[in-house]
Amino acid sequence: MPVRSSSAEWKGTLKEGSGTMKLGSGAWQGAYSHASRFESGAGTNPEELIGAAHAGCFSMFLAALLTKAGFAPTSIRTTATVHLSEGPVINLIELKTEGVVPNVSESVFREQAEAAKKACPVSKALAGPEITLDAKLVNSP
Repeated sequence: MPVRSSSAEWKGTLKEGSGTMKLGSGAWQGAYSHASRFESGAGTNPEELIGAAHAGCFSMFLAALLTKAGFAPTSIRTTATVHLSEGPVINLIELKTEGVVPNVSESVFREQAEAAKKACPVSKALAGPEITLDAKLVNSP
């Protein structure tokens, strides 16, 4: 299996400094600062990137589980909301997913979503904080 890496550089003090984070593939690079992490300043932050990684992993894993169960998902859309509280500590990650999956029941979709929440590699890596899930099947008529 491949090994992935990303990098970050921080220059200066915590409040006055700034930094950049970039993916090892070169597909993305972004600035971050104290304001973008702990306030509402411009730029990204590690929690936002964790959320993107978790949403991407979960969506892909759920599609795999549904496919293995005999269903062909049209789309799985997931948002991961990462809560950073005093400490600082990540104390909650909320997954909200909507799937368009023909011929699957709501109960089977939710069952597969719960399995994906527990088993996707990023969920396993982030097992410290509570991870909640709101799964909703969105089929067009």
